[in-house]
Amino acid sequence: MTSAVQTNAVLSTSHRLRKVLALDDFELLARQHLPRPVFGYIANGSETNGSRDDNRAAFAEYQLLPKVLVDVASRSQSTSLFGVEHAAPFGIAPVGLSALAAYRGDLVLAQTARRVGIPMIMSGASLIRMEDVARAAPDSWFQAYFPGDVGRIDPFVDRIAAAGFKTLVATVDVPVISNRENAARAGFTAPLRPGPRLALDGILHPRWTVGTFLRTLLQHGLPHFENGSPQRGLPILARNVAYQHDGRDSLDWRCMAHLRKRWGGRLVVKGILRAEDARRAVGEGLDGIMVSNHGGRQLDGTPSPLRVLPGIVDAVGGAVPVMLDSGVRRGSDVIKALALGASFVFLGRPFIFAASVGGQAGVLHLVRLLADEIDRNMAMLGINRLAELDRSFCRERATSL
Repeated sequence: MTSAVQTNAVLSTSHRLRKVLALDDFELLARQHLPRPVFGYIANGSETNGSRDDNRAAFAEYQLLPKVLVDVASRSQSTSLFGVEHAAPFGIAPVGLSALAAYRGDLVLAQTARRVGIPMIMSGASLIRMEDVARAAPDSWFQAYFPGDVGRIDPFVDRIAAAGFKTLVATVDVPVISNRENAARAGFTAPLRPGPRLALDGILHPRWTVGTFLRTLLQHGLPHFENGSPQRGLPILARNVAYQHDGRDSLDWRCMAHLRKRWGGRLVVKGILRAEDARRAVGEGLDGIMVSNHGGRQLDGTPSPLRVLPGIVDAVGGAVPVMLDSGVRRGSDVIKALALGASFVFLGRPFIFAASVGGQAGVLHLVRLLADEIDRNMAMLGINRLAELDRSFCRERATSL
């Protein structure tokens, strides 16, 4: 029987979700719900936030050109990716420290994604064991940061395979940790440093403190970086946690070729922004490319993935799926990316904000909102299948008709 406390929590969540009419609303609620350091870690980009902000600006610079008087009564947004049929053309991008923002965040995201039929990519910077997520949601993908040392790559790959993952996403745009001065200004540090400021933030955000932080400590102990290497990583309070990033600056194409030989499943490379790198990835036998600037969290000044997407799609020539993440917030954003050649799109921040304020109900609400927007847009564009989209449906504002 559901307790009174659980019932009140469900009613409170339902009340809050009624106010969420678009994905950006989740961010507004998360700003109120999360302590300032945690929210700042997720929401901010690097340095000037220039790349993060350009990710949104790029979508606004494209317009949609609909066809009219088309029978669109048989619309379906079902999308095939790597031979798997998904209910929608979007999935959940990897977000580090998800379980710090939402109770058991990685499991919430993975289980909900499996329930609704979309892919979820588990982050290598997660606080829940990869084995637990793979067991609960076997269709999940795993994203990893690899060192440039094949001797360290092999046991890590073996652990991922043993956990049961079939799709591995190698993120290659993090040779060093970026300048996260904005997160530091918000009070977030790695390792976390308990102090008066953090304690005050906890007091001011009791729902998160009780429902996420204390609940995690009581039921699962102090969180660790669980999945950055073949072994369990350090706790989030460890002073020498930064050592886990050693060696990434020597990762190169030689290592990727070795990884391709070692890993028997699907291998996706994430963090591509140049056409020649995309062609090289295809030549090395990788199965997919994710065009991404890490949500504007790495090299500040990089363009939005949407701006370079058409050139990369042309360079690959249909040899492998080209996916995109960074900046997607609307169904129309998904449509624009697909029209410009993306096979699939992924979203990160909105999903973790939804999980933080609403748990599984929040994630389900996000999926419904985005899927409904896509469905309406398909009807108004005059298409029944997303495969009908091409660049004729999308124009830059500066281009004349």
